[in-house]
Amino acid sequence: MLSYRHAFHAGNHADVLKHFVQVQLHLYMNQKDAAYTYIDTHSGAGVYSLDSFQSTKTAEFDTGIGPLWNVTDAPAPLKEYIDLVKGMNPSGKMRYYPGSPYVAEQMAREQDRLRLFELHPADCKILADNFRKLEMHKAEQGERSRGRRVLIEHGDGFNSLKALLPPPSRRALVLIDPPYEIKDDYKRVRDALEGALGKFPSGTFAVWYPVLQRMESRQFADRLKRLPAKEWLNVTLTTTTPTPDGTGLHSSGMFILNPPYTLEPILREVMPYLARVLGKDAGARFVIEKGTQVTGAAAGRIVGDTPRTPVGNARRASPLSGKGSLRLPGQSMPRPEDAPAPAGKPARPAAPRDAAPRSNAARDGTPRSNTPRDAAPRSNAPRDTASRSNAPRDGAPRSSASRDAAPRSNAPRDAAPRSNAPRAGAARPAAPSAPRNGRTRQGGGRG
Repeated sequence: MLSYRHAFHAGNHADVLKHFVQVQLHLYMNQKDAAYTYIDTHSGAGVYSLDSFQSTKTAEFDTGIGPLWNVTDAPAPLKEYIDLVKGMNPSGKMRYYPGSPYVAEQMAREQDRLRLFELHPADCKILADNFRKLEMHKAEQGERSRGRRVLIEHGDGFNSLKALLPPPSRRALVLIDPPYEIKDDYKRVRDALEGALGKFPSGTFAVWYPVLQRMESRQFADRLKRLPAKEWLNVTLTTTTPTPDGTGLHSSGMFILNPPYTLEPILREVMPYLARVLGKDAGARFVIEKGTQVTGAAAGRIVGDTPRTPVGNARRASPLSGKGSLRLPGQSMPRPEDAPAPAGKPARPAAPRDAAPRSNAARDGTPRSNTPRDAAPRSNAPRDTASRSNAPRDGAPRSSASRDAAPRSNAPRDAAPRSNAPRAGAARPAAPSAPRNGRTRQGGGRG
């Protein structure tokens, strides 16, 4: 985890992209008089010697600051970055290259604060020594030093970021550029940004990341686009075609959350120049994307110098919702009523409302009867026109006379013994489980 030393990679094309963007962010923050806090989660050594053993072993500066050292046609925004690097080399010879802490120290104003974190013990000591020498040099020149406005801490910047937000001035510029030696760095960057945005949603957060063949690197930018920031801006620079085995750093990117509105036009001006000067073959290119937190989709993209606009707004089908589609860009969705009928099953025309009701006839053509089997139709006479007979159940039919035609008999029940013999033609009693709906067990209904 602590084996990474940036001295082997100082001044390469990834540093050019990172520090050029950092200079532009500082220039924008300096436009307001209010002080701001610069936070660097992975500061490194601060200053690197390009003639040291580490730098000369890899000579990666030949892919970045080397080709830009003697250019005369650089765009004005890029020239501001080149002049800062040349300011460290007054002899005119390319010997020293600034890290992000030194860029911040040169670009920030006296009232601005720097919070620098470095986990590697050797680099943290070199960083502190470099700033001590810088303070001594300023004192010799009669310049005012920052004093306690610069704090260097040996620790993990991921764990300390959230505690520093929001800053006292409510203005902050945060740079996150871990070595990405382990896969967990990608997740830690996203988690740190999510927590930082929760405490300080208006801060400007710049993230450097390598574009590699591993899955975590390819999905990294898309994961950052889902963070709850108001806007985001993503720029990548590729200097050479990736090797078949995927080794080597051929491309890198800068992802900025809440970017200044001035940064995108500057990138459109400078990135074509960087791709042309630093490119090694036909694979050299750049990509600029921007978007908002609502959709997270790219609002515009430029590949090379040709603009490309996304077409359509395809939705992703969800197996849970049962809705959505996988239609191609520009393809219209068919409406349900426009769908053709299945082959072999002609569509049945709808019956008009005034058509005759469906027949209840049986299959043999005989009308189906709706009356109970072997039962007389129910009478529709009023209930008070006929009464039930109170005669004993001795087999005699009930009287259908009205109640006032024959008064109810008051004879004692023992006047005529009740017969338990079944009546002739009586209906079979209903099953005990049949529901009672007002009919007698013999099957007769109310008259």
